[in-house]
Amino acid sequence: MTHVESSSVPLSGSHVEQARLAFAAMQTWPLRRWLVAVAVVVLAGLVMGVPTGIVQTSFYTRMMPVTWWDYPVWAISALLVGLTAATYVRVGGGAPAGPDRSGRTIGASLLATFAIACPTCNKLVVALIGVSGALSYWAPLQPVLGVLSIALLLTCLAVRLRGQIACPSPTG
Repeated sequence: MTHVESSSVPLSGSHVEQARLAFAAMQTWPLRRWLVAVAVVVLAGLVMGVPTGIVQTSFYTRMMPVTWWDYPVWAISALLVGLTAATYVRVGGGAPAGPDRSGRTIGASLLATFAIACPTCNKLVVALIGVSGALSYWAPLQPVLGVLSIALLLTCLAVRLRGQIACPSPTG
């Protein structure tokens, strides 16, 4: 496997070109990174899905039905968290390239969890604005929070991958 050479990669340019370079960088990932990505996708899916009732268990019963958009927000968020986590895996002897975005990734993951959660099951929302407020104000806001969380997670992944492109780790 080869790494993308930093001298031949312009970091400015269109978003399409940057996305192409990011996907090229991901194609150079060793198996270890992909295994971490898969494990974190499953773990993030469970961590977000069980307490929100998307993954049905005996631990929690959701009071409101899952909406159609909950599933894609949940799946895309878990996927992006897994891919971002994989960028932190060391390759060769070097440190993972790119700025640390772990705090922002966790924040965006929490935002995704609030976006897919049952609006009337959220004790914080119900305590602040009541059940009718949760249904009237919070529930319509949840899809916007879902899109925002995906945008933030995409940004975190893009920044991490840009660091991998600009500062590729030596192969070991």
